[in-house]
Amino acid sequence: MTDSFQPVSGFVLPRFAGIPTFMRLPHVPLEDPRIAQVQVGLIGAPWDGGTTNRPGPRHGPRHLRDASTMIRAQHGITGIRPFEALNCADLGDVAPNPADVQDSLARFTAFYDRVRDAGVIPLTAGGDHLCTLPILRAMAKDRPLGMIHFDSHTDLFHSYFNGFLYTHGTPFRRAVEEGLLDPKRVCMIGIRGTAYDSEDRDFADSVGIRVIPIEEFHKRGVEDVMAEARAIAGDGDTYVSYDIDFVDPAFAPGTGTPEIGGPNSWQALECARLLAGVRIVGADLVEVSPPFDPSGATAYLGASLMFEMLCAIAVAPR
Repeated sequence: MTDSFQPVSGFVLPRFAGIPTFMRLPHVPLEDPRIAQVQVGLIGAPWDGGTTNRPGPRHGPRHLRDASTMIRAQHGITGIRPFEALNCADLGDVAPNPADVQDSLARFTAFYDRVRDAGVIPLTAGGDHLCTLPILRAMAKDRPLGMIHFDSHTDLFHSYFNGFLYTHGTPFRRAVEEGLLDPKRVCMIGIRGTAYDSEDRDFADSVGIRVIPIEEFHKRGVEDVMAEARAIAGDGDTYVSYDIDFVDPAFAPGTGTPEIGGPNSWQALECARLLAGVRIVGADLVEVSPPFDPSGATAYLGASLMFEMLCAIAVAPR
């Protein structure tokens, strides 16, 4: 890979110095001629217009960029060096319209249309989970995708507040309805918590989405669950969406809708690591909320999960 796409080493410039980019990679906007060489683009999605309770994920990308300066070049267990396997760059942020949900959705889709046309695999830092819908609208234009989804919520509800269709609890209902996802190639892992009703789970059952609730996850273990997830995704193009509230709030408190009883940070990393072998065409890490993360621990876990997903992309079949 091209040397100009290597991250800055902490041996060259201290991690607390310089302008933070994702994992200290070069900043390559879509207008930059170097975009033709980029294979994976790390992108900020600073928008939480779909949040219905505790806001804050709009500030997540800045928080995650700063935390990601701690990421080094080599995976400590697998030895994978993703920045040598692929040309990676920070493409900057999508510019939302915080006053208009539909305009923001359109802006996101237009941005990711350009990312897709450039042949770049997007790895996105949210933002709330509604950010995933416009990304899928761009990435699934030609064919429905499979999806592996880590979350404590299905995000399959029809609507909120008397028929409003676009919140962070509805993106995957819309994605199925719009033909962006093949529901029989979708696996949702870690679902738990109290519920309003069973509407979301009933919808999942009706279209063939596999939901693995947290009690099954803990009973079977990470390796067994992830083997099933990979089998469901199959060898087709697959999107990965990772909500930080999948992780128990003891390890990731900085999120707007925490649910107790989730995996610990090691299990969370192992889930992402066992994505290796999936044909990943895009991924995201969403719902990190800095106002609830004063220690920065959630952001560092989020950045570490992004690195795990990047390593999985580096070894993904093409």
